[in-house]
Amino acid sequence: MIREKQKVFELTTKDTTYVLRVRPNGLLEHVYFGGKIDLLGSDELAEGQVEALSEKQAFAPGNSLCYDQEDKSFSPEYCALEASAPGKGDVREPMVEIIGRDGVRTLDFVYDSHEITEGKAPFASLPGSYDENGKVQQLKIILKDAWQKLILELYYWVYEDCNVITRSAVLCNDGEEPVTATRCLSLLVDLDGDDWTVRSFTGAWAREMHANAVPLTGGKYVLSSATGTSSNRANPFFFLEKEETGEDFGECIGFNLLYSGNHYEAMEVSPYGKTRVATGVSPSGFSWLLSPGERFEAPEAVFTYSEAGRNGMSKNLHAFIREHIVRGTWKKKERPVLLNSWEAFYFDFTESKLVKLAETAKSVGVELFVMDDGWFGKRDDDTSSLGDWTENKKKLPGGLKGLSKKINALGLDFGLWVEPEMVNVDSELYRAHPEWVLEIPEKAHSEGRNQRILDFSNPAVQEYIISEMKRVFSSANIAYVKWDMNRVYSDAYSQALAKERQGEVMHRCQLGLYRVMKELTESFPDILFEGCASGGNRFDLGILCYFPQIWASDNTDAMCRAEIQNGYSYGYPQSVLGAHVSSCPNHQTLRVTPLETRFAVACFGVLGYECNLADAKKEDLEAIKVQIELYKKWRNVLQFGQWVRGKSFSDGNASNLRDGKGNQQEWFCVSEDQSKEVIVLLQRFAIPNNHSLRLKARALDPEKVYRFSNRELKYNVKGFGDLVNTVAPIHIKQDSLLHNVVAKFVKMDGETEGYLLRGDTLMHAGVNLKQPFGGTGYNEQVRYYPDFGARLYLIEEQEN
Repeated sequence: MIREKQKVFELTTKDTTYVLRVRPNGLLEHVYFGGKIDLLGSDELAEGQVEALSEKQAFAPGNSLCYDQEDKSFSPEYCALEASAPGKGDVREPMVEIIGRDGVRTLDFVYDSHEITEGKAPFASLPGSYDENGKVQQLKIILKDAWQKLILELYYWVYEDCNVITRSAVLCNDGEEPVTATRCLSLLVDLDGDDWTVRSFTGAWAREMHANAVPLTGGKYVLSSATGTSSNRANPFFFLEKEETGEDFGECIGFNLLYSGNHYEAMEVSPYGKTRVATGVSPSGFSWLLSPGERFEAPEAVFTYSEAGRNGMSKNLHAFIREHIVRGTWKKKERPVLLNSWEAFYFDFTESKLVKLAETAKSVGVELFVMDDGWFGKRDDDTSSLGDWTENKKKLPGGLKGLSKKINALGLDFGLWVEPEMVNVDSELYRAHPEWVLEIPEKAHSEGRNQRILDFSNPAVQEYIISEMKRVFSSANIAYVKWDMNRVYSDAYSQALAKERQGEVMHRCQLGLYRVMKELTESFPDILFEGCASGGNRFDLGILCYFPQIWASDNTDAMCRAEIQNGYSYGYPQSVLGAHVSSCPNHQTLRVTPLETRFAVACFGVLGYECNLADAKKEDLEAIKVQIELYKKWRNVLQFGQWVRGKSFSDGNASNLRDGKGNQQEWFCVSEDQSKEVIVLLQRFAIPNNHSLRLKARALDPEKVYRFSNRELKYNVKGFGDLVNTVAPIHIKQDSLLHNVVAKFVKMDGETEGYLLRGDTLMHAGVNLKQPFGGTGYNEQVRYYPDFGARLYLIEEQEN
């Protein structure tokens, strides 16, 4: 809900309130953001309440600037603002910067008018949030700089149901001369207090979403991307919290940006007890020429407040993404279990190999078979053929259509991999159109993965890719597309733009990409698109406006993925995370982890498999079949339930085995109606003689009765090594032929847990789990829980 009284604006969600007002000098002041309050509801109290919360200055601080001569007591640097620009006394992080009339850079945006409306119109060139029911409210505030003849439109949208507010800005040239914008951010707000900690998520290829905590005690902290993508170096999602905040308690404010290119987030602590937060398109290398009458749209920024800690913040953001970002056929449709061919064959495959792999996949319950890179042109490695999207008939004699028919005949859907934004120099496309590539003519190019980036700022390139992809996607019965993007930008020069517009290249490429994705997803609404960029190099809300899921990381190692997916969970729901079970030793780390652990981690996402099932052992295939059956039964909960974090590997030093902090990780997933819950318990290292472990459920109905159980598993006797000789009637040499024969027929029963419990008992008292193996004996009452072990626990409501 949005209310206004005397130019005070109150934006209210289910549990939060955001207040701003117009000061007498026309500047826009931020007044409050926090738990829900009723500031304007009472005519008698409204004025006094607003006055109580507003900034007060009797005299300007020494060594500061007065905004104007009419009020020498007011210094903008001291005030909490909603928009700011250089030159008028606020020396903090600006929202907008320009080169204007006569080269003047000073800006003075003051209030002109406002409008409150129902609904939200689409952006002209960018993706945006939406509401299918039209219940979102919009506040539009117009600020003007009369001297520069510029208009700054500030937009606020309120999503009451999920406690989220979004913002954007539009810069308009209302004058008669061109103006160059060198910065136009999406959001700027000054929060009360100088005792916040920022938690950001940084990393690299195969090491995405590493959580960082930095106390903001003074100066400026910046997150940014210069890769041309939202990047694995610094995800655009971050949040602020107080020192006492935990997973389930304390204040927390989360921020994100609907943008897939170079982004910028700055947090600056002022000398006057305030923390400025700003986010938007990165100003580094950016410029935008605004001719008279032209407008520049800034991407939409997202923010939410929670008094229920990080899990409360995550709940808000997860709901917002599911309801107001993801759209189309697959918004609420359960995603299929897939098998991807990449780690089975890489580039070295034939149609017969693919069909054999698909046959095995079908036998264990896989629903979708995906052919990855290597199916087109002369693509036997990564040095050629990107851009030449015609089938390699040596590998696929019947083409895509012939292969898809064979896959469909097995009862499987068919999907494929593409990388439309890229081109190899060794390709027919590059030879025909070298001018379509981002490169500096006659200058040596810095390449990545032997490929170059097509100039998506060029409309001719956009049209070509749309046409080619439509042809490919129509050529066979394609149910799924993995859209990859495997390098970062370099030598970003567009041969289609004038020299004075080269600062627009990076942003124009994003706009071109969005146009291409919009056209293709609207033309093929039933195809399930999965975004990918060397894994998580472009995991952001902009992509999720078109593709309902994104491949989270090229690293499929279960222990690495547990931390990566835990990082994503703070800002993104599991329904948008692609996660696969792969073979061991793992192809990225050479680590060997139990198959059960790999499944436990991957099922807290959109489950897939990426391994050569045709070469798998019989017992592994049997185990995978049971895993997929279980996943299908609980799929709706695991994909669309509320994801809650408990203990985390990032809680402490796992090498300190005495306290075990950082050694355990807990994930909970609860159905919307609170009838079902899945819990995964993960461990890094086995701790000797550490028997006690109490597991408490989350978010259940305290009055309902539930059955608590675990998966009944059997374990290979070889997992106990030569301890087999403590019970064997004859000596068995470890790894001998006899040992292998015994292991084939003798399986060790795992422990079973089974209780009927009330919801309040499960949440507050929990279940004291059976002891793990501790070196003094093993039977069905003992938990087999080695290094990198995992357990899945299932909770289901019982009738009557």
